[in-house]
Amino acid sequence: MTTRAPQFPGAPVVRREARDKVTGTARYAADIAPAGCLYAWTVPATVAAGRVTAVRAVDALAVPGVHSVLTHDNAPELQEPDDPILAVLQDDRVPHHGWPIALVIAESLEAARTGAGELHVEYERDPYDVTLTDDHPGLYTPEEANGGHPAVRVRGDVERALAGASVQVDATYRTVALHNHPMEPHAATAVWADGHLTVHDSSQGSARVRESLARALGLDPDRITVVSEHVGGGFGSKGTTRPQAVLAAMAARHTGRPVKLVFPRPQLAEVVGHRAPTIQRVRLGADLDGVLTAVSHEIVTQTSTVKEFVEQAAVPARVMYASPHSRTVHRVTALDVPSPSWMRAPGEASGMYALESAMDELASALGLDPVELRLRNEPETEPDSGRPFSSRGLAACLRDGAARFGWHDRDPRPAARQEGRWLMGTGVASATYPVLVSRSTASAHAARDGALRIAVNATDIGTGARTVLAQIAAEALGVDPEAVRVDIGSTDLPVAPLAGGSSGTASWGWAVHKAATALAARLAEHRPLPADGITTTADTEEEAGEESPYARHAFGAHFAETAVDAVTGEVRVRRLLGVYAAGRILNARTARSQFTGGMVMGIGMALTEDCGIDPDFGDFTARDLASYHVPVCADTADIQAHWIEEDDRHLNPMGSKGIGEIGIVGTAAAIGNAVRHATGARLRELPLTPDTLLPYLL
Repeated sequence: MTTRAPQFPGAPVVRREARDKVTGTARYAADIAPAGCLYAWTVPATVAAGRVTAVRAVDALAVPGVHSVLTHDNAPELQEPDDPILAVLQDDRVPHHGWPIALVIAESLEAARTGAGELHVEYERDPYDVTLTDDHPGLYTPEEANGGHPAVRVRGDVERALAGASVQVDATYRTVALHNHPMEPHAATAVWADGHLTVHDSSQGSARVRESLARALGLDPDRITVVSEHVGGGFGSKGTTRPQAVLAAMAARHTGRPVKLVFPRPQLAEVVGHRAPTIQRVRLGADLDGVLTAVSHEIVTQTSTVKEFVEQAAVPARVMYASPHSRTVHRVTALDVPSPSWMRAPGEASGMYALESAMDELASALGLDPVELRLRNEPETEPDSGRPFSSRGLAACLRDGAARFGWHDRDPRPAARQEGRWLMGTGVASATYPVLVSRSTASAHAARDGALRIAVNATDIGTGARTVLAQIAAEALGVDPEAVRVDIGSTDLPVAPLAGGSSGTASWGWAVHKAATALAARLAEHRPLPADGITTTADTEEEAGEESPYARHAFGAHFAETAVDAVTGEVRVRRLLGVYAAGRILNARTARSQFTGGMVMGIGMALTEDCGIDPDFGDFTARDLASYHVPVCADTADIQAHWIEEDDRHLNPMGSKGIGEIGIVGTAAAIGNAVRHATGARLRELPLTPDTLLPYLL
């Protein structure tokens, strides 16, 4: 057994799967190649609403290599799925453009794709509505927004406070539909053997997929194994079971052979969720010293006719700033669009763009430094609940970030700095994300030869979960992380929650820490070890189920410097700096990667990512990476991520908070505020593309 000093906490340990990924030996869901495997290709609906009246498969079946075609007429019947988006090929309805209406199965991928092109489908078209407006007649107030948050929260008398405020801001901000686009498309390989179903699925949580498959297929969960060993990104789109797992399992059952299904990228936008567009009205009232007296944040968003999903964009306003009067409201309308879903920092990313833009507008109206305005409105307790914060490092992040960025050296006047044809500006925004934790189990085993093994059904979606879990176990056992083997990514392992909501490490790590601590105690009592070693198991049901008396959140501050081309309207991010208060950082290398990755996504949200719906056809207009523009290396010249030391004793044994999402939360607002400072023009709709900026520069 290795007994070097443990590299914990915070050591920049290299992720242990890195070599496997860069050499191509890491196996993803689509890399699994069972003997006799067939390939499936989905056929999406080409109408926005209606029903399928006829499917003629003669030409498709005539394509060499095509095995069969599944439609609602012959597909295996499903039990009631736990998510309506999984009820595919069960009836003739078409709830939105892109809904899967057929599956072509063939001996090769090429044959399946060719066969899909030869399928002839007839429809009965229904009237449809795909356009979100702030006065849509179908708007209603739901009971809850995503995450179980009440749709409406009111404190005090907002209207009266706003009317009496010395300074007011009343502005409406808009965000467009955004898409997750992980590097690895959604894929599944399904194999039936002796009544047992094994599915290799690109998912953020294989346990969740097994539960969904068991319910949809009417099977005991013990007859299903789901493996998600390596996952090439998800950003929320793989956080729930997606149709590829169900379709692959159905096709394998129908054909009696293994089946592989990979959604082609042009289909992803309509079948795996998206960040819903929002229309957000923010009203702020303050006295002449910049102290907020009223905060009103009202959200209008869309869901689908398939199911209700309400982006919780007004929730951050319940957390951020002290104000005696507050009103936060979500309203939604069901349109004939694909179902929205989770995308990195759902709610916070959209809502904080509007709130932090409004705070910048308030600072301008007051003639007050935007950093100072935020500091003057620091709450003593969480505004909405009144609970004390377990820790709140926002002020420290703002001050440290301002010093690192050189914020106080700037000329606060808008449109005052120019370098040749470039208009220069700087902006700041705050960020927050809740601390979430779920029940998890884990086991720790010590073999007689000294080998140590941790087992937990965690999922590594590119974050380095294996590495940090090894560090957590190593700290508890007093060994080097290299001495600890970590097995993850299969439902054959101890049950664990999905990787989502920045809760993975906290949830899995708590169980791993508990199991490893128990193993260390057992090892101290047993020398030599029994022939079969020692195994300890841990379950955090009690710990995760306890309601904390504290409001637990991560916080951050983003600073951006932008350059706007006065001739073309092009925006360049020259510098982007984030400082975070996220508890104890467990691995400096992987943490910095997560922070900067979120910030890069924030650049895309601010400047490039845009996907509207064509009102004439009802489909998303940017269906691939040629038309949906994500940031590339040339867009990210100077990005820095830092953090402050936080010793929060009210979290978990590691003292950690989630870090996967807070990096995106304030980035778009900081960039938007910098563009306003550079040009003097306040644009309130993302993304800030050249065509939207040019009218203000001429």
